[in-house]
Amino acid sequence: MPHGYLSDEQIARYGRFPDELSAGDLEQFFRLTPHALELAAGKRTPPTRLGWAVQWGTVRMLGVFQPDHPTRVPERAVAFVADQLDVDPGRLEEYRTRAQAA
Repeated sequence: MPHGYLSDEQIARYGRFPDELSAGDLEQFFRLTPHALELAAGKRTPPTRLGWAVQWGTVRMLGVFQPDHPTRVPERAVAFVADQLDVDPGRLEEYRTRAQAA
């Protein structure tokens, strides 16, 4: 019989953000590297740049994409990324709407 290696608590937390992100979390996972900034700049619209960069940070922090729920990222992280891209954080909603239409 297989033996599980994750506790019930670990399973419940998998792929989810903690209740609060620290400044260290933002720097470690959502600070855009020069290469990430270059990749984001190649995206066509501000919502796409923001959505891509938020997903990039999400994968770095959680190890998984959230393609169906990019707006479940904590507002603090979205604002942190948006500031680096000089994009209004509210534009993430446009990214979600466009992703559903695609």
